[in-house]
Amino acid sequence: MKKLLATSLCYLLFSVTILSAQSMKQPPFLKKGDTVAIVAPAGIIKSNRSYVFQAAENYLKSLGLHVSVGKNVLKQGGHFAGSDEERCADFQTALDDPSIKAIWCARGGYGSVRILDMLDYTKFKKHPKWIIGYSDITAFHNQMNVLGYQSLHAMMCTSLESDATQIKETKSTFEKAIFGQELTYSIPSNSHNYHGNATGQLVGGNLSLLVSMLGSKTALDTSGKIVFIEEIGEYKYSIDRMMQSLKRAGFFDNCKGIVFGDITRIKNNPTKFGKIIYELLLDVVTEYNVPILFDFPAGHEPDNRALFLGRNVELKVNDQKSTLKFL
Repeated sequence: MKKLLATSLCYLLFSVTILSAQSMKQPPFLKKGDTVAIVAPAGIIKSNRSYVFQAAENYLKSLGLHVSVGKNVLKQGGHFAGSDEERCADFQTALDDPSIKAIWCARGGYGSVRILDMLDYTKFKKHPKWIIGYSDITAFHNQMNVLGYQSLHAMMCTSLESDATQIKETKSTFEKAIFGQELTYSIPSNSHNYHGNATGQLVGGNLSLLVSMLGSKTALDTSGKIVFIEEIGEYKYSIDRMMQSLKRAGFFDNCKGIVFGDITRIKNNPTKFGKIIYELLLDVVTEYNVPILFDFPAGHEPDNRALFLGRNVELKVNDQKSTLKFL
């Protein structure tokens, strides 16, 4: 009887763990006639680039959506798109309005973390909506994950400035994601990949932001999850330092897989690091014996495929093709 009770208890604990991994709340997917709010929570968009908002508005309208543009998006506050208070006001208005079904960030840069703790998520919890963006918007993705909600790592308004042919898949997957269509990716395998299969909740984002969240109340819990990482414009030694910081903080200890997106435009340093980027990254994560996928097309390059963060995925890393399927 004791053995039976112990077995039942273990099964219950296992079931609770699985349920917890699947329990991120999913905001309602969009349908035609819904309203999307455009906000600028981080870096400045100068007045000579105001066309970005018009292009974004036209694009959303072409999808049958209504648009609400934050009143402060063209404000200028040094490095930022207005003061912390102005950027926060636009974001808070969008969070609170039940008619807003998604919040689409105009650009990243830097600044989201400065307003993260100024926001009140009470009304958001009553009427959840998709938070959409990448790069500096990783701060909000972390916040959503901690609150228990899925979010969308995908293109921003400024992505529309790229050549149309280069962002064909970017836009296609963005549209599939916001309207709730299936997302399954099959990509050529990199010879540096570590083969294997894993299923778990996808979490992560920009490397610099993930490191900046360590030790805070918005640090990610990666246990039992598949970690996604992308970065741009850093020195190799800086990438290594950030990866080592994540490692020392236990970030990879109990993860089930790692997906590296674009890590590009690496800066040249007079002193050569001595390893290519794949080798540098493997030095940090090889010991965890989990599937590792390189070159997933998501990040700061024009081909930036949409990813549901906080949602379960099936990762299969093989010789010729590797797949990432959202469940």
